[in-house]
Amino acid sequence: MTAATRIIAAQGLGAATAAIAKEAGVSNGSLFTYFDTKADLINQLYLELKGEMGSAALGGAPASDARTQMRHMWSRWMDWATVNPQKRRTLAQLQVSDEITAETHEAARLAMTGMRDVFERSRADGPMRDAPATLVFALCNALAEATIDYIIGDPDRADEHKRSGFEALWRMIG
Repeated sequence: MTAATRIIAAQGLGAATAAIAKEAGVSNGSLFTYFDTKADLINQLYLELKGEMGSAALGGAPASDARTQMRHMWSRWMDWATVNPQKRRTLAQLQVSDEITAETHEAARLAMTGMRDVFERSRADGPMRDAPATLVFALCNALAEATIDYIIGDPDRADEHKRSGFEALWRMIG
């Protein structure tokens, strides 16, 4: 999975399985001992990265009000993405891939239940309470991506960018 992450981050989803196998230090045939197809590999990678991101975002979440929980989750999400740029880049490509199956999307959705619960509690009384959840999540993700880009581009002001991104998010949903 580490090799697939590095290769996909560098070469995109069109990268050959031979390149992934070489990066992993195994033969191309050995790769298919673990995965029947390249699609199986990228679906598994998608689940792994989504799960890791979700666990990082929720780790150590306080039992508190929705705003405090959302701020914690936002901060940890920003930290994960900026510390793991290859994983972030790979996950972004996988999220829009036609190779990710409906079953995998559903499994990822279930794996992200904790994050989704925080979002739902946060927007329960806010201006986006009646908007479709998928639209709200897409808007939040776009804001997160913009914030992460600013953090990466201006690391000396990372805390300021993280705070500004969160305040924009909260005004949108809280």
